[in-house]
Amino acid sequence: MPVFADWRDIANLAYWVTGTEGSNPSLSAIDVFIFLWMKRTATMNFLQATSSYESWMRSCATIVESDLRLKHEQMRSDLFMFFRGTFYRWAQLWPEICPDLSRAPMVLACGDLHVNSFGTWRDSEGRLAWGIDDFDDSYPLPYTNDLVRLAASVKIVKDLGNLTTGLKESCDIILQAYGAALRSGGHPLVLAEHEGTLEKLGIDAIVPPEHFWAKLNAHPGVRHGFPHDARLALEQTLPQKNLDYKVVLRRAGMGSLGQQRFVVIAQWNGGCIAREAKAMVPSSVRWLDGRVSDRNSYYEQAIASAVRAHDPFQKTIGRWIIRRLSPDSNPIDITLIPQVHDEGTLLQAMGSEAANVHLGTKRQVKNILKHLRRMKPDWLRSAAKSMAKALEQDWKHYKKSGSRKSS
Repeated sequence: MPVFADWRDIANLAYWVTGTEGSNPSLSAIDVFIFLWMKRTATMNFLQATSSYESWMRSCATIVESDLRLKHEQMRSDLFMFFRGTFYRWAQLWPEICPDLSRAPMVLACGDLHVNSFGTWRDSEGRLAWGIDDFDDSYPLPYTNDLVRLAASVKIVKDLGNLTTGLKESCDIILQAYGAALRSGGHPLVLAEHEGTLEKLGIDAIVPPEHFWAKLNAHPGVRHGFPHDARLALEQTLPQKNLDYKVVLRRAGMGSLGQQRFVVIAQWNGGCIAREAKAMVPSSVRWLDGRVSDRNSYYEQAIASAVRAHDPFQKTIGRWIIRRLSPDSNPIDITLIPQVHDEGTLLQAMGSEAANVHLGTKRQVKNILKHLRRMKPDWLRSAAKSMAKALEQDWKHYKKSGSRKSS
């Protein structure tokens, strides 16, 4: 009989090894391991958790320390930045604050889902698609994890003045869209491009990054330290062999800030093309178990199994996450959208897209719908508020600790 590190091991064993997704392990066993897990982590404050997590990161991949320092500066400056940069802390607090929701049916989840986890890309037919574009922390988790984290991010962004829809209404919209998409089997979200109007998202336009190619070309070049396997991985995705290119360093993201990013830029058929390789770090959930062994085997699996118009350039090769960079293949920062004229439609799209990802775990759909029917009407809002409150308390203590260090 194997020794389990915590409650996730039991759930994952039942989920991935026996294939009995429709039935959870006995609640009594889970209760015991949740108790032991909470006892083990209860005394770890945010600073201790961060120190532990970042040491673990360094054991998984080469970390760009200057980027990690920038990440901390941004986290101290803004609660939403803190939220985005600390999924590891969320994963640690989640079973303690929401123990009942931690027993929900398991799916291959996004993990670190929030309102800025969405973006656009071109599918194999050249169509502009929209959806979740961040799967770095994909992992088998209760489906409730993604919904609560998305709703908690809505609360934080609303409190910062970037959304106007109330949290209760937002949660209702997300849940209704999520359930409807599960029942219908989901559908990819391909955007209309005429006149720049994006009615399916309830926004007037997605403004492409200004001077995209000029800014990308201005990034610092790589003089040394370009890993051989990264070079080979990037060259595999270029449209022809022996294409001349230059390599630059790129600093981007929030949760992944600190991970190496290399970009090759080439001239091809009259214009620029670019491919990025980002070093993989396993899902933050792995940190709780102290594991580094399988890198992040769920990244590509989560994308491949989801209902979506797939980006043919988004993949993993060895220890690198590869994707195409272009003005219309980019994350969308909800705080920078010129005008959201229908927040309800945007929230509805986010709820539907969460279901599109969870539909990759097809055998759990009936169990999720059954679980949703048993839930209290206000469960999502209540859980989102509790998690957001806990993280805001961490953020306030974290800011104070930074002030003490600088004084």
